[in-house]
Amino acid sequence: MASRYGLEIRAATGADAGGVAALLHASGISLAAGDLADRLDALRSGTGTALIAVEWGPPSGLVILHWYRSLAAQPVAQITTLLVGPDERRRGIGRLLLKAASQAARSAGCATLELGAAPDHDSMRAFCASTGFEPSGSLLVRPLRKRH
Repeated sequence: MASRYGLEIRAATGADAGGVAALLHASGISLAAGDLADRLDALRSGTGTALIAVEWGPPSGLVILHWYRSLAAQPVAQITTLLVGPDERRRGIGRLLLKAASQAARSAGCATLELGAAPDHDSMRAFCASTGFEPSGSLLVRPLRKRH
């Protein structure tokens, strides 16, 4: 998809699950590679995509976005995950992932891109502001099933 100085941004597949699991683990998120492979493949066949930044080894960044219809004339794209490995930050990888995600959203017919950042995540909010995102409402979440 996009490339810069040996860095490639491309769609993730189930074959990338091991590297993506390691990237997630380095950021404090534990998922089994087998489960992740199925989820990455499912994203490719649904209304969304997972893109990874790859240099010479395992992925150094990940962006996951989904698009959906609302009452607006065009679909809306929402980034649900934007992650760059702790040792890879401050190298422009997040910006390249965001650029590739924006291109994928435009290709899907979307006119708007959303990204949720927690109020206490100052570095993500600063990144969002520096890349053109503006505050718009808030996001609240609740489970659909009762917890046991």
